[in-house]
Amino acid sequence: MARLEGKTAIITGGAGGIGKVTAEKFLKEGAKAVTLVDMNQDALDEAKKELERHGEVHTVAADVSKEEDVKKYVDETVDRYGTIDIFFNNAGIEGKVAPLPEQSLEDFKKVLSVNVDGIFLGLKYVMPVMTKQESGSIINTSSVAGLIGSPGVAPYTASKHAVIGLTKTAALEVADSNVRVNSIHPSPVNTRMMRSLEKGFNPDDAESAKTQQEQAIPMQRYGESEDIANLVLFLASDESSFISGSQYRIDGGMAAK
Repeated sequence: MARLEGKTAIITGGAGGIGKVTAEKFLKEGAKAVTLVDMNQDALDEAKKELERHGEVHTVAADVSKEEDVKKYVDETVDRYGTIDIFFNNAGIEGKVAPLPEQSLEDFKKVLSVNVDGIFLGLKYVMPVMTKQESGSIINTSSVAGLIGSPGVAPYTASKHAVIGLTKTAALEVADSNVRVNSIHPSPVNTRMMRSLEKGFNPDDAESAKTQQEQAIPMQRYGESEDIANLVLFLASDESSFISGSQYRIDGGMAAK
């Protein structure tokens, strides 16, 4: 039997590299339906076109930092499918690359609004659905920067540390309802976000910045979206039924130093 047979999932940041690859893996593993959430409807339409040959895909254009938008994607999923079995709380932004004293309060708040408010609001509206049905798995995307310092991206680093506290607290609050909450902590992943950060780290030579980032990873390469999706699939499946409140590094050994 497929590992996610008959389950319904929501993926925020669903039109991006990690979100889209994870959605495909969920559908191939028997998921009944996947709701993709992202800000850009055109990107969502393109993702749906690519994925629907594997199974049912519903899309919702939403800003995860806005409460009414989060309520909308949760309500639409429940109205359509009756349950939310898996929630990949994945949307995030990188922010500006600059030393902390050069970061504006406005930029700091913008990063936290997506990376922290978005995680919080997703939990706020999905947790009651899962506790009512007495089952479910939530996977929050943090970062290796949620476990160690990361010079030049203080707002991003602060936001990803905050995800750990939300994950642990949520896990304790829903444990007696057979709902699990875990966080994943990727190193740099070969996606659009890293292209933006490479340019921020070295505007004149982004390729050199990429090489430096790769050399900081013991396995000497970026992660791929497929690597992350494999871990998320495990945490979404019943194979991880006794795992909750945990932080999963997927970083090529980066935080082992």
